[in-house]
Amino acid sequence: MKAIVYHDRGDVRYDPEFPEPQIVRPDDVKIKVHYCGICGSDLKEFSDGPIFFSEKGTNNEISDLPYPQCMGHEISGEIVGVGSEVDSLVVGDKVVVEVTGTCFDRYRFPDSPGFNKPKCGSCLEGHYNACDYLGLTGLGFTNGGCAEYLVTAANKAIKFQEDIIPMNVAALIQPIAVSWHAVRISHFKEGHSALILGGGPIGLTTIFALKGHKSGKIVVSEPALARRQLAEKLGCVVFDPTGKTVDECVEQLRALSPNGYGFHHSYDCSGVPATFKTSIKALNIRGVATNVAVWAHKAVDYYPMDATFSEKIITGSICFVKEDFEDVVEALHNGHIPVEEVKLLITSTIHLEDGVEKGFLELINHKEKHIKILFSPKEKYRVQQA
Repeated sequence: MKAIVYHDRGDVRYDPEFPEPQIVRPDDVKIKVHYCGICGSDLKEFSDGPIFFSEKGTNNEISDLPYPQCMGHEISGEIVGVGSEVDSLVVGDKVVVEVTGTCFDRYRFPDSPGFNKPKCGSCLEGHYNACDYLGLTGLGFTNGGCAEYLVTAANKAIKFQEDIIPMNVAALIQPIAVSWHAVRISHFKEGHSALILGGGPIGLTTIFALKGHKSGKIVVSEPALARRQLAEKLGCVVFDPTGKTVDECVEQLRALSPNGYGFHHSYDCSGVPATFKTSIKALNIRGVATNVAVWAHKAVDYYPMDATFSEKIITGSICFVKEDFEDVVEALHNGHIPVEEVKLLITSTIHLEDGVEKGFLELINHKEKHIKILFSPKEKYRVQQA
């Protein structure tokens, strides 16, 4: 089958003859992929990896799957085969895929050296999104969705109604689930105000997660004009931090809050020292600052009294759980997240064979021109791009 395959840092290839996956376990389902988005994590694996992928010469702790592997974890498709014990899904169901690989998946890989290992502390508490051995379908755990077909466990497939959620929009349910999890675990309440720092893909999907939680005023701080314009089109107030100090940003952002004293919540989707400081200082009393960004391994200055004097909460969010996918699907079905607005995030759709040049390299070299590029195995996208 056709696939985009990760071999090593800087070595991602289009492979027209990658082995097609087959159902081997009774709880497996086989999915025909319609669309798969390129995530910032995919780009990081290409430029700086391996990160989620294991170091070359070692295999994933849970699946024991070796290199090379298909990439892609923002997936929409339809069921084309089910294992003998699957009764929750049938051929023809339209699905998205919850893509975590954690201690809860060890049962599926009895030949793995880690098969009998006990669950990590996070998984024992049920918070598998923070598993010590976390991998993702398409990012080191198992083969992903930048391919014609994908096999995964039936309990990782979430159904949706294609007459309400088009297949290309469904591929964005996974990144919206990242933001949904962040908003949910920050204990956001209906009508609360929010500041989003960074208007990239996750910053923009956080707008939808907030809308799905019936937020009040949303302000987006973002230096890139095109992204500010899109956030404004989505109904947010926008702010340009370019050329301003942190203190200047804080003063002007607080003035944009509903009462002029700061926001109930902030979501740092940039992950740089300036946004971290701003995320705390721009809050009102007892506000919650949630870090959604994945940081480099570098320390930042932090002054505990910035939180203590106003009883602020600083927390973080990683990944998602199945509940987040289900909630996003429901919010799209009932219109709390407008489908037509989500479509605005899709910059272009390309065929798999163009994935390295017009996908990975295009986003790395011209990220300011794009929000979300989708892969599709469909032949019509090869024709359009020819």
